[in-house]
Amino acid sequence: MLEHVPAAAHATVRGRVPLPVLRADGGVTRARVISFDGLADGREHLALALGDRASDRPCAAGVPLVRLHSECLTGDVFGSQRCDCGPQLREAVGRIADTGGYLLYLRQEGRGIGLYNKLDAYLLQDGGLDTYEANLALGFGTDEREYAVAAQMLRTLGVDELDLLTNNPDKATQLRAAGIRVRHRVPTGVHRSPANARYLAAKAGRGAHTLGDDPFDPRDVIRGGRRGSRGSQDG
Repeated sequence: MLEHVPAAAHATVRGRVPLPVLRADGGVTRARVISFDGLADGREHLALALGDRASDRPCAAGVPLVRLHSECLTGDVFGSQRCDCGPQLREAVGRIADTGGYLLYLRQEGRGIGLYNKLDAYLLQDGGLDTYEANLALGFGTDEREYAVAAQMLRTLGVDELDLLTNNPDKATQLRAAGIRVRHRVPTGVHRSPANARYLAAKAGRGAHTLGDDPFDPRDVIRGGRRGSRGSQDG
């Protein structure tokens, strides 16, 4: 588990760098990548300002749309089909660019267990465990992520109220506990494929993720998720 990040910890903006970003529809949107000094967990988390928040001197009114996106090298960069991380990232860039807000890119690979451990978890998943059980088998919690540092980043950006783009209720719970007002929780799309169906079923059945009206057979997530095709979960 990451060390607890005090809600009152102070951070400053290190830099704001213009960054043209490719959208899922093939277009390019203007963005500004923001780095920080003084983040309490010492990691190099980033914020991507999009839409009306991407100007040199953002003076946008209204409540921003915010996505907390945990790093997933295999999905975000390599296009892994074992998860829905890459499609969620690309969806978030487009939706936030249209609405105005921030994408926080958090360095918490594999739900906080790290890249190598996530790859170890893949092997356990291929042997029949679901994504949560694999983390437990490696000696970790089912989800090691903490979002108080995200609240710290948001306060540094002047955001104390937001609409949160997520299917994961724990993100909203943790932000509220850290003093950020979550006005609405806005669901992302359900990026389901034959390769990640059991992974999504585990997130819905064990992680309480809200995945709309898309049906998930609860038999896919019982007793280690041994029903269905193997190798379809991510960390």
